[in-house]
Amino acid sequence: MNTFQTMRNAKNPVRQVCRLALATALVCSAGIMPAQAQFKPGADPVAQPAAPAAPAAQNAPQRIYLADAIIAVVNNEVITRQELVQRLRLVETRMRNQGIALPPQQEFQRQMLERMIVDRAQLQLAKEYGIRVDDSMLDRAIARIAEQNKMSLPQFRAQLEKDGTPFARFREDIREDILMQRVREREVDNKIQITESEVDNYLAAEKGAVADQKEFNVAHILVRIPENATAEQIAERRRRAEEVQRQLQAGGDFAKLAATYSDATDALSGGDLGWRSPERLPQLFIEVIANMKKGDVSQVVKSNSGFHIVKFGGERTPSVLKSPGAASVQQTKVRHILIKTNQIVSPADAKRKLTELKQRLDNNAAKFEDLAKLFSNDLSASRGGDLGWIYPGDTVPEFERAMDTLQPGQVSEPVESPFGYHLIQVVERKKDDVSQERQRLIARQTIRERKLEEATQDWLRQVRDRAYVEYRFDNETR
Repeated sequence: MNTFQTMRNAKNPVRQVCRLALATALVCSAGIMPAQAQFKPGADPVAQPAAPAAPAAQNAPQRIYLADAIIAVVNNEVITRQELVQRLRLVETRMRNQGIALPPQQEFQRQMLERMIVDRAQLQLAKEYGIRVDDSMLDRAIARIAEQNKMSLPQFRAQLEKDGTPFARFREDIREDILMQRVREREVDNKIQITESEVDNYLAAEKGAVADQKEFNVAHILVRIPENATAEQIAERRRRAEEVQRQLQAGGDFAKLAATYSDATDALSGGDLGWRSPERLPQLFIEVIANMKKGDVSQVVKSNSGFHIVKFGGERTPSVLKSPGAASVQQTKVRHILIKTNQIVSPADAKRKLTELKQRLDNNAAKFEDLAKLFSNDLSASRGGDLGWIYPGDTVPEFERAMDTLQPGQVSEPVESPFGYHLIQVVERKKDDVSQERQRLIARQTIRERKLEEATQDWLRQVRDRAYVEYRFDNETR
């Protein structure tokens, strides 16, 4: 904020900024700026201000009413009550739609404020590093989201407005999400290192284990330990986790308690991690669920990040196994015609065009490669749509599922993916021994994915603990 930048040479810039911002948030009908208002300890930071009473007399003293207020300071920026109220409303609607029980209001506010503090600290890093997201990049991202929801952009915008989400606010939320992702890529993704010995050990462990491969459904609650925590802080966090575990043993709803108490980024999704292979779960979780039955909840376990409670939702055998240790794998030689959707070409237009092209192919009125060269929006158009030999996992799921149902020579109906609509033709299939180089590449990617999640959680903890945070609704600084 420009106002904040002008205050850098003040004796205490953070407090000076807060006084100035809070003063501008106060409305005085007499035109006089009042002294800083204070919240009472324990007061509800998002309670609505009382409605103004009717004036008693023309010359009676004018009352001052709070239009907005600062509830937290994060480094040199503030979070206002109105910002928190808006975020609470959006997330509450989302949780209701997902069937997740809402936590008690006070805990819900605490969770959301903490999430906003961490987000604000990440956005400040993005600004410090000069990371930007221009409007064209943002427009492409929103168009992809609309496509994934099987809507045109106008339909998607109308649905957002119907659900109570202003489109302008949604755009800025997506911009912020992209900025935070770019910061995480810089600070976490690019710093992960994988040694050759780790790859060797992984491949050795995976060899011959395809038949026993499983996926596990896991949810968790994390009570975070601050960076450089004292013994007293660690003991206090353990007591908090044990209290949550006692509530679970007494029949408490796991998703609701996760939304209430968990410090993990997935807290407001009920702590649900979904179905994951062992490679995509922390080793601690694998050890914890080893002797658990479906529906069991673990005791409190400690990691470097904090104290965890794990719920085991069951196991399953995946329909398609892509173990890097597999001796051979099916490859598919495939080609396609892609019609991208945009502001000019609607999904209905793209689908209709591809239906017309398929009719020409079915009637032997044209060759696939000729139509691809004429109409495909993909870089493969110059090659007649040829994508070469495809391994499982090389394409997006929508494309792969459609491709796997086709016989050699068969052409699909129009298939939707995040890129647009496709006509897919399988040319040939073969079984191929997985090269050692490819096995090691897949193993490296799997190890990286596991490390990335753990490293991201640890980095977010550091970001939060290193930020200066002052809570204004209860005068508590942490």
